This record gives sequence, structure tokens and C-alpha cells, in this order.
Amino acid sequence: MKKQYLIYILFVLLLSNCGLHKSHVQLTNYVNPFIGTAGPGNTYPGATVPFGMVQLSPDIGIPGWDRIAGYYYKDSIISGFSHMHLSGTGAGDLYDILVMPTNSRFSKRIKDNNFMPFSRFSHDKETAIPGYYAVDLLDFGIKAELTTTARTGIHKYTFPKDDASQIHIDLGYALNWDAPTETYINVVNKTTIEGYRKSSGWAKEQRVYFVIKLSKPFKSYQIFKNDSLTTNPSKAVKTKIVLNYNTVDNEEIILKTGLSTATIAGAYKSLAVEARDFNFENYKAKASTLWEKELHKIQIETPDETKKKIFYTMMYQSMLAPTLLSDTNGDYKGANGYIENAKGFDRYDTFSLWDTYRAAHPLYTILHPKRASSMINSLLAHYKETGLLPVWSMQGNETNMMIGNHAIPVIVDAYFKGIEHFDTALAYKACIESSMVNSRQLDSYKTLGYVPVDEHNENWSVSKTLEYAYDDWCLAQFAKALHKSSDYEYFLKRSENWRNMYDSVSTFMRPKSKTGEFIKDFIPKEYTPYFCESNAWQYFWSVPQNIEGLIKAVGGNLTFEKKLDTMFTLNPLPEDKLPIFSTGMIGQYAHGNEPSHHVAYLYNYINEPWKTQKLVREILESQYKNTPSRHCGNEDCGQMSSWYIFSSLGFYPVNPAQGIYSFGSPLFDSAKINLENNKTFVVQTKNNNNENMYIQSIELNGKKIDRNYITHKEITQGGTLIFTMGKFPKKDKSYMALSSEMFN
Repeated sequence: MKKQYLIYILFVLLLSNCGLHKSHVQLTNYVNPFIGTAGPGNTYPGATVPFGMVQLSPDIGIPGWDRIAGYYYKDSIISGFSHMHLSGTGAGDLYDILVMPTNSRFSKRIKDNNFMPFSRFSHDKETAIPGYYAVDLLDFGIKAELTTTARTGIHKYTFPKDDASQIHIDLGYALNWDAPTETYINVVNKTTIEGYRKSSGWAKEQRVYFVIKLSKPFKSYQIFKNDSLTTNPSKAVKTKIVLNYNTVDNEEIILKTGLSTATIAGAYKSLAVEARDFNFENYKAKASTLWEKELHKIQIETPDETKKKIFYTMMYQSMLAPTLLSDTNGDYKGANGYIENAKGFDRYDTFSLWDTYRAAHPLYTILHPKRASSMINSLLAHYKETGLLPVWSMQGNETNMMIGNHAIPVIVDAYFKGIEHFDTALAYKACIESSMVNSRQLDSYKTLGYVPVDEHNENWSVSKTLEYAYDDWCLAQFAKALHKSSDYEYFLKRSENWRNMYDSVSTFMRPKSKTGEFIKDFIPKEYTPYFCESNAWQYFWSVPQNIEGLIKAVGGNLTFEKKLDTMFTLNPLPEDKLPIFSTGMIGQYAHGNEPSHHVAYLYNYINEPWKTQKLVREILESQYKNTPSRHCGNEDCGQMSSWYIFSSLGFYPVNPAQGIYSFGSPLFDSAKINLENNKTFVVQTKNNNNENMYIQSIELNGKKIDRNYITHKEITQGGTLIFTMGKFPKKDKSYMALSSEMFN
């Protein structure tokens, strides 16, 4: 009897452990950081924490479009590991503070990487998971492992026996747009090195201060000034140091780097607060825990392991930017060139707003409202430092890349969604002043009602007009909420400036001269200087503030539907010249670039939601794969991944500042959103499979709804949304069509 009782207890414990294991699945195991590292994705595979200052990742050391993020999956060499990288952009910068371990086994140099040390590597001996990267440097027999905290990078190098082991720290290393302007190295003692790297590139005045501490004293060093041996300390455009070691077999040396954009003292503080010891495994575990916590904000259920890997990789990549700029005490390099201090918030930068205002920032308002508050305060800090809201800012700089005033929809969206702890009056002032300046061709826009063609430059005139008009609508809603009636009327009128670009003859947005004449020889599918990284087909739909007005301008629902149908079926011809950013093509739709991202959802505005459902499912299935080559375009600091997250859940913000999400076609059996207010919102999908892509009915909190949208408030209050799916489209037009006039 006693033996049977013991067997029973063991059986119960076994079941309990099985259940525990099932409920504590490590979501980090589903993340593949290599997605986007080949093809046009321009992502990096290295170690970072959510929205962290440090992105410690391998560098191939060879420039080019494919290596914008420093790494290209199809390459076979590594030239070192630098501490800062951009995720999925089209411009190459950062790559600061390159570290490379070497020894006497291999000394070959090649011109392609500027005769720097390098080693071959194999993907069979390479690992990347959230917060950790490892690779075997095959030519040296050295294993490199990387992890990070928010402001520090931690390296672990496992050396073979060698009396000439070395660690190279190169501040002169530069790639693509980046170039050092002044670097400084000071050897404090045999385990501590401090310095800075100032550079110019996309960020015109970047400053990175660092302190490196080593777990083993080096026996000697050589320090270089512009490639010539010199004495300590060294200051020049290019400096580097080589640390010399004797190592025994399998000897581990830990190198940890604290960063600051403000001062060397700030870098010391980063180490003191975040990385006091040399316990690499502990930092790796902490990074994994941080990622696990963030990934658990959405828990999906699906039998399709590949879809699960894509989803959680998109979750991961949606949190690689914006990046932390401020020190532990709040100091940071301001956009005015001075050291500023963030009081009561974390200062972020890397705001790719032309991309991320569309879906990434709306996603942050759901998943990360506390962090979104710091992001809004960061935008306002930029305004206080420069007098304008940022357009595309990074590392305490305005790059003026891309177009529009898209900090405005981000701020307005946050205001209406109740994001807390930012100064509303200051935010409104910043939006008004940024909209009334004469720079960025706003002078012409204000006087003419559009941005005219400039034949001498790539001025993107049509795109700028449409983007400014959308920003004006957002500001008009902000003014209305604050009872600024005259401002409301003024900006609402400006929000209709898209009409000044509309040509009723061609039924496209068409470039205009200063005298008000449409340009001649207009071919909508051609890529011209008048459209920002797009053509007239792709930018035609960029009136999310007034889709009804656009429908009427074209001639009504049937004409609009026909034009939408053509958008997705007018395939490029073999002789058409497609630029590098026209990728992920479905007809003229280009999922690889942001202006197309809302277009599949526009059938919801003409009560043909089944066409939206079919197209959204096609995009989800065809444009995202669990392979290094499959982002179909630049990941763009979280926008491409955020599109997938929203769309796979079954809804998407067509008008990003409206507080309304348009229904598409959900992918998963169930998805539970764990909100920061301790409520949960659950999306359930009945009859879910690959063939059943069409919504048959929708229930919200037990009640059937006959509309094709859900509000932000309904999500954040918690509840359950149930989609019942079917194989055939529901065409009875019983749904309430989406409207631009709905405002939550």
C-alpha cells in the first residue's frame, strides 16, 4: 500500500511538472534574430535588450547596401563586434567601438575590409537568441559570445592556448555613411580603458563615451594614432589599441563596455549600476528574462510552429527601436549639442517616424504605454532643444531624413489614448510651431496649399503634400479637444490639401508646378522625384484622414473598388525599372515600403471586407518567412514587424491617430494580450485554418457586432473578441463600413 502511494505521488508530481512546463514555455526560443539579415531586411543578429542603448553585433567589415546593419547572412567573414547598430534602415551609420579577438593562428588581411583582422565563420557554429549572440571564429579557434544590459555590452572570448592572443579595440573603424571625426583612448590600468568616439554620418554629430573593463589584466599593449604607433593616451581622427595576452587552452576573458552619450563619467556609471562583476552567464540570463517578460505581453496559440516563430520574431524586432539615449542619471547628448538631462523619463532616440507612426507607435500604446510616455517626452525634449519636433532623429541629432511632421500623429495618438505624464500644453505648442515654420517646404505648402515641383531636386512634392495634410488633420483633432476652435478650423482646412494634388483626368495624385499646372508626360507607375520612394499608384491612397472624400473624388464606391482591384493586379512588366525599395510587390502594392501598408484594409470603407480579408491573409503568408532573406523590405525600426503583429491578430490602424483598428483576417487560434493595466484582451478564432480566411461573424464580449473595426478603448478595457471564420467570403454587406469620421 505504501509503495502504491509513493507511485501515486510521483505520478501527480510528473503531471504537475508537465503542466508547469507547458505554461512556462520560453517564448525566446521562438525568436529567430536572423530573419531579415539577408535580402533587403537590413537587420542585425546581435545582442540587445528591449529598446536598449547597446546593440552588440558582429560586423562583416565590408560596406554596401546589404550590410547597412553591419552584417550580411550570405557573407563568410567577421571583422569584429561593434556596440551600436541600426535595425532595418536604409542608411548606414553607428558601428561604434569595434572589438576583435585574434591570435597567432591566422594573419591574412584583405583589401575588402580595409586590411583589418578577420576570421571566417560558419552558420553551423553561430547562435542568436534574444539578448545573446555566439560564433566560432574559425581561423583563430576563438569562441565569441555577446550579451548586453541596457547601457553595457559584455563579451566573453574563449581562447585556445597561445602566447600571442590579442584583443583589438578599434575606434577608427567606420562603415558606409559613418566616419570618425575625433577619437580618444586612455589606458587607466591593465584592466581599464576609457575614451570616446565622435563621428559624423547620418547622425552629423554623434558622441559615444565608453569605459572598458577586462576580467584579466593584459601583459602589454600597442596604441595607435592614425595607424602609427604612439604613446598613451592617444587622440586623433583614428585611434586603436591592441591588448596582448598569453592564454591557456579554453581560457575565458570577459570584456565589458559601459556607454554614455554624455560623458566618460556616465559610462563608468553605466558599468557601476548595470554590470558590476564579470558573471557573463548572469547577464545573459537577465537579458533573456527581460525579453521573456516583453514577449509574454502577447501569448498566441497555434499548431503552426513556423507561424509562431515568425510572430515572436516580429515581436522581438518591434522592440529594437527607439533606443535608449540617456544615462542612468538622465544625462544625454541633446539635439542642440549640449548635455541635457531627462527628469522623470528615459530619453529615447532613433525615431524613424515616417515609417513608425503608421503601426509601430500605435502598437506601443497598447503594449508599452509607460514606455510610450517616455517616447513622447523624448519627442518634446527634442522640440525644446531645437524649436521643432523631430523628423528622423538619432543619437541626439536631426537627420532630416524622409518627410512629414510625423511626431504629430504620434503625440496626438498618445494624447487621445490617455498616455500619461507628458505636458499637454507643451505638446500642443510643439505641434503648432512645427507646423507653422517656413522650412521643409512648409512655406510653399502654406501659401499654395501644396508643395510644388522643383525640377532641380528630388523634392518628393506630392508625397510631402499628402503627408503634411495628414499631420494637419491630427493637429486639428488635437486643437478641437483643447477647445482651440480657430486652430481647429485652420488645420482642418489644411488637411484637405490633398485635393490640390488630385487630378480628375488621370484619377491620381499628380505633381504640380508653382503656377498650378499639372506636369505633363505623367505615367502613374513610374518612379519619379515627385514621390517619396514610391510611385503614383502607391501614394494615391495616402489620405487616411478622409477616405470617404477620396472615394467621392474618384467617383464613388464602385470606381474606388475597381481602382483598388487594379492596384493589386497591375503587375510590373519585365522592362519596368523598379528601384531598390520597391519590394514585396503584389501588383503595384509594395509591402516592402511603408506607403502601401494600409491599402489592403481600404475595402472595409466600401463595405467589401472580404477583399481585405483575402489580401491581408495573402500578405501575411507571402511576405514574411522564417528565413534570413524574408523581410520583403527594410524592417524600418519596427514598422514592418508591427504590421505583422497587428494584422496577424486580426486588426490594423489605417488612420494611426484615430484610435480605431480595421479588421483583417486573424492567423491564430487564440491570442491573449496582457496589458500593463493588468487587464487582458483575448482574440479567439473559431474554425481557424489556412483555407478559412473569411470572417463569418464577430463577437465582442459575448455580443455580436456588425462592424469591421474595434476601438482602442475596447481593447484596453479588456475583454474577448471572437472571430468565426469560413472558407467562403461573406458578401451580404451587413457590416457597418469603416468611416474616417469615426473618432475615438
